[in-house]
Amino acid sequence: MLSRLGALLQEAVGAREPSIDLLEAFVEHWKGITNYYIESTDENTPAKKTDIPWRLKQMLDILVYEEKQQAAAGEAGPCLEYLLQHKILETLCTLGKAEKLLRLGGTVPGSLTEKEEVQFTTVLCSKIQQDPALLTYILEGKKTIGRKKASREATAPLREAASVRDKDRPPSKAPDSGTCGAWASSAQLPAETEEPDGPIGESSLITSLIGLCKSKKGRVALKAQENLLLLVRVASQAAATCLVQSSACPAVVERLCQLHQSLPSSLDPADIAAVEGISWRLPSAPSDEASFPGKEALAAFLGWFDYCDHLITEAHSVVSDALAKAVAEKLFVEILQPQLLHVSEQSVLTSTALLTVMLRQLRAPALLREVVAFLLGMDQQPAAPEDSPRTLCAHLIRHCDHLSDEISIATLRLFEELLQKPHEQIVRSLILCHLEGRAYVARGSPEPESYEDTLDLEEDPYFTDSFLDSGFQPSAKPPPAPATNPDGRTAVTEIVNSFLCLVPEEAKTSAFLEETGYDTYVHDAYGLFQECSSRVTPWGWPLAPPPLDPHEPERPFFEGPFLQMLFDRMSRILEQPYSLNLQVTSVLSRLALFPHPLIHEYLLDPYTSLAPGCRSLFSVLVRVIGDLMQRIQRVPQFPGKLLLVRRQLMGQVPGEQLDHQTFLQGVVVLEEFCKELAAIAFVKFPPHGPHLHLSKPPEGHV
Repeated sequence: MLSRLGALLQEAVGAREPSIDLLEAFVEHWKGITNYYIESTDENTPAKKTDIPWRLKQMLDILVYEEKQQAAAGEAGPCLEYLLQHKILETLCTLGKAEKLLRLGGTVPGSLTEKEEVQFTTVLCSKIQQDPALLTYILEGKKTIGRKKASREATAPLREAASVRDKDRPPSKAPDSGTCGAWASSAQLPAETEEPDGPIGESSLITSLIGLCKSKKGRVALKAQENLLLLVRVASQAAATCLVQSSACPAVVERLCQLHQSLPSSLDPADIAAVEGISWRLPSAPSDEASFPGKEALAAFLGWFDYCDHLITEAHSVVSDALAKAVAEKLFVEILQPQLLHVSEQSVLTSTALLTVMLRQLRAPALLREVVAFLLGMDQQPAAPEDSPRTLCAHLIRHCDHLSDEISIATLRLFEELLQKPHEQIVRSLILCHLEGRAYVARGSPEPESYEDTLDLEEDPYFTDSFLDSGFQPSAKPPPAPATNPDGRTAVTEIVNSFLCLVPEEAKTSAFLEETGYDTYVHDAYGLFQECSSRVTPWGWPLAPPPLDPHEPERPFFEGPFLQMLFDRMSRILEQPYSLNLQVTSVLSRLALFPHPLIHEYLLDPYTSLAPGCRSLFSVLVRVIGDLMQRIQRVPQFPGKLLLVRRQLMGQVPGEQLDHQTFLQGVVVLEEFCKELAAIAFVKFPPHGPHLHLSKPPEGHV
């Protein structure tokens, strides 16, 4: 009796709560949307006043519920399969392009359904990440391309849809494969809304995501960017190849180029250089920075560039390489290169400053590889002195010695930023390919056994005899003998003292101030050297220069166009503006920090025996000192004016225009640069082992 009663209760419950067929409900909602466009005659009715948003929300809820139910099985549910097989996203995108569905699909920012759209794409992208094979169905991939090659007739999809519509429809509970086709035939969309040939337009998902990335709503745009990031992270080689063949890379790069075109031509290069902290997650300049015309447009461009860099970093290697090449070709080669080579100084300044900021943000190895090839070229052969500038790099090096000081400073900043990037080809192309073989070292002459066999500073051939009777002498002679380490390298104390003693006492002013600054240089150089060493460790540089063959004949040496330009600039340090001198010495300091034995020998070892006609950084400085000691005599009250200029530069006294101000500022920079080089040599090869002793040495000695 009780068992019969229980059975009756179960039947009653079953009758009251019939099971819901999710697929049938999903199909019915989709039919409701397509039937509206088939039967509706009023095209001006906004979609929000119809049941379309509600039906789309129901379809989304069904997909989310189904995904949770299918999570354990690890396969796509029937509703998701129906969505993919019947190309519902493609239909929605077509409606959006035809402006029949209130901008649905993210085609135009500002849709009232953006929140629902981005939630929908989140479900799809998460599912694709779990099962990359689904990507081929959504992006259409090779099947779409093959179909296009087989038939170029624009009306083929409509004829196919019409034939499907005329067939007998299946039972009501089964998916209606003819509904989408019937609507497509009856809607009579204009020709321009049909899918074009080529990669753009293949994928409604990519189009939707890019459109949602343009949303004015920060959370919607950020979520769309995160969803696109999920797509490019697919682990499957086939899925990554399909993604490359889709509209993904062109759409991302097209957005980047559009944002660049939106930059106002009146942007101040100084404002561009000052912008920092732009991230794709926070694509706006910090609020504490001063506002300037074009600030929002600049922040939007740099934010999207940072996003491209992040995509390339996180993407599958196939996608990463393709996207990096697309950015290099479309942005750098087609847009930036003509601006860098333009005759307009404003165009050169703006593009150089923008490229410098982009280099500062760049982290992706694949994109860095493309940028290095763009800037330096692929040819690794050393350049000859008489070579005319054929590459972009040669033109940029000439810009460093431009008639316009602003262009020179901006381009030097670009190279300084480039030297901080972890790519060996940068240092090899600019410096090392010219130093290999050590042709700058004199052949056939024995090493001096004592310092008396070498030249004193006064006897250096770069000095002239005209200042020897002037009463000005170097501050101190170097030690009696240049001691060497067991590996044959000059002892660091000899190198440090050589640079500290180079500037004569009459031209020094740091001793009159409370802090000479040498300790600060040592501390800063130590941090920069550690950072540089960790960056170049994977490159496997040798610890010592290769030995010279004494019987090998001398061959002509050319330091390369980059070092030639820097040495030429350094030789004019007493005649150049203060800001330009600071930038030249900053680049040289960056070079001196590299822990390569050839760079150390050529830039930091004053005791290297140079071949005839060769010059090194130290020999250039010696010539500058010779010029300095002659020009001092032509400046009345030189010590007092020099001290006043130093205090002006330090902000201790108000600035006022003085006679010989450029010369006096150059003397201050020269003194500080020699101390900086001494500090770099000290931290590269500390005399007491790897632990630095940062105690203050006497002025002029270590």
